[in-house]
Amino acid sequence: MPLDTSTYSLALLRLDGRRWNELRRIHAQISTQAAADGSSYLEMGNTKVICTVAGPAEGRTGGAARGGAGSEAKIEVEIGFAGFSGVDRKRRGRGDKRTAEMCHTLQTAFSSLLLTHLYPHSTISISIHILSQDGSVLAASINAATIALIDAGIPMSDYLVACTAASSPTTADDEVSDPLLDLNGLEEQELPFLTVGTVGGSERVSVLVMETRVRMERVEGMLAVGVQGCKRVKEILDGVVREYGKRAVR
Repeated sequence: MPLDTSTYSLALLRLDGRRWNELRRIHAQISTQAAADGSSYLEMGNTKVICTVAGPAEGRTGGAARGGAGSEAKIEVEIGFAGFSGVDRKRRGRGDKRTAEMCHTLQTAFSSLLLTHLYPHSTISISIHILSQDGSVLAASINAATIALIDAGIPMSDYLVACTAASSPTTADDEVSDPLLDLNGLEEQELPFLTVGTVGGSERVSVLVMETRVRMERVEGMLAVGVQGCKRVKEILDGVVREYGKRAVR
């Protein structure tokens, strides 16, 4: 079903009732699986993700090759999609290009934040399972991995939080389009968007992925809205971590 662009100009509301700068409901839990070193469950709207972390553990290979290069821990990321997670019920294997790109993005981003030098010749494994896809899948995976790593007690320099932003549709009379924050699945199909990840509550961008074409003058507004969204996601995850800490003390 095509996106009804008339909704934007008439009511200044999106199809799900949000304004352009509103996040969807975010719900997160920590330590959801007792058998894992670290685990989390996160919902961003109807996108639902489970993440487990194993390690740091001794490298799987022997000799000098085990663990990461330079006597640092190696980070492994695996992402799986449930068969019922999307409407098309497409089965994604390990060779799926999009899944491999997502794994590489997470591995690269967390390699710069985790203090891997504290765990030489070891491996940190991040396993993400997508239960439901409704937009912002990469952003939800990053946020779920962050709190699962916190649960595992693996030291990192700061949070890594992510959000999506898009350029709204324009009519012939519009000279400038408004950016939109935190896209759902239907909006991602119809609008050019990017995924941005920032370090903590700062404006330091660690992840920036854009798979669609957009006019250059729109990118700055999209990025600015995405960074502000990341700051709000950070506040929400802070609350989840604090609440978990209070329960653990009890």
